[in-house]
Amino acid sequence: MEIVLDLVKIVMPAGLVLFAMYLMVSTLVKKELLTQELTNKKSTNETLLPIRLQAYERMCLFLERITPANLLIRLHGKANTVAEFQSVLLSEIRDEFAHNVAQQMYMSDTAWTAVKTAMNDTVTLINLAANEVKPESPAIELSKQIFEIQLSKQITTSDAALSLVKEEVRTLFF
Repeated sequence: MEIVLDLVKIVMPAGLVLFAMYLMVSTLVKKELLTQELTNKKSTNETLLPIRLQAYERMCLFLERITPANLLIRLHGKANTVAEFQSVLLSEIRDEFAHNVAQQMYMSDTAWTAVKTAMNDTVTLINLAANEVKPESPAIELSKQIFEIQLSKQITTSDAALSLVKEEVRTLFF
């Protein structure tokens, strides 16, 4: 019996020391992993933040460029007839969109959907206006028709999408 008591006297303190060492080492490892994770997140954010901001900037520029008023002013004189001008306008929108399509990976789904909707609505507006004038009419007739249809709307989807993108930037980064 005395041997068991002596054995307990030796094993018990050794077990407590071992358990204390385990707690200290596990706490130290957890702190180190947390520090490393925070460092990784910080370096990722330092790299990713400028890229994400640039994506939002490019989407704002895209939305401004496809706004009917800006599109018509910029491309005025590029075609002689309504049919040619319609083709030029639609081609410009498609080219701009193709140039910026990769930016969607840095944006929320809501913002990207708003951008696509704005683009599709602008295309629809152009096609609707083109259907209301003769294809061989002067290109200025298409511009007039686009402005008339747009004036009947209170807000364009390009403006709404631009507001949404700006608000998302303010919410996420500032």
